[in-house]
Amino acid sequence: MNSTFDSGCRRCPRLAAFLDTVRLDEPDYFCRPVPAFGDPDTRLLIVGLAPGMHGANRTGRPFTGDHAGILLYATLHKFGLASGPVSTAADDGLKLSGARITNAVKCLPPANKPLPAEIKICNTFLRAELRQSPKLQVILALGAIAHAAVLRASDLPIGAHRFAHAAEYSLGAGRVLVDSYHCSRYNTQTRRLTTVMFEGVISRARDLALAARPG
Repeated sequence: MNSTFDSGCRRCPRLAAFLDTVRLDEPDYFCRPVPAFGDPDTRLLIVGLAPGMHGANRTGRPFTGDHAGILLYATLHKFGLASGPVSTAADDGLKLSGARITNAVKCLPPANKPLPAEIKICNTFLRAELRQSPKLQVILALGAIAHAAVLRASDLPIGAHRFAHAAEYSLGAGRVLVDSYHCSRYNTQTRRLTTVMFEGVISRARDLALAARPG
């Protein structure tokens, strides 16, 4: 199986069929596998779950155009990782410096819930991203599914490390996994994840990545 990113991937029949349906209803939406966004030589990779219906699936950029991206990009900007605090469109001129964003699943899943088999199939792309990023030192997983996807892509057992907000684990080869609750509307509105909590984990991940620089 070719593991490089495939913008026309249809390996998951349910996801491919769902995208076809959404494309009919929303012909102006991106409605394809969403590529990663940011610095290709980064030491910090942020891994989310999957594109949102009216966010990345609409705009073609991770966490762009939906509620989850509001806190993420504002926080990245606060800590010097984004050129601006708001991400509105793939062509809005926003740039990331020292960070890259991707998803465990590249296609929009129905009800925002990919099936285990779909997560496993798409993991080949995340695995390739990790392999093709030799400078990568820190991976920030947003949520338990992203956490498990990173472990699988790193050739570690899914049960090797337990997901917990602000937890840190060695992945081997000098890489560190940092966990955070996902910055979803549900988590922020219920205050399971507060702005202070999220800023703390982004700051920590950035500092770990900076500390890993030679010299």
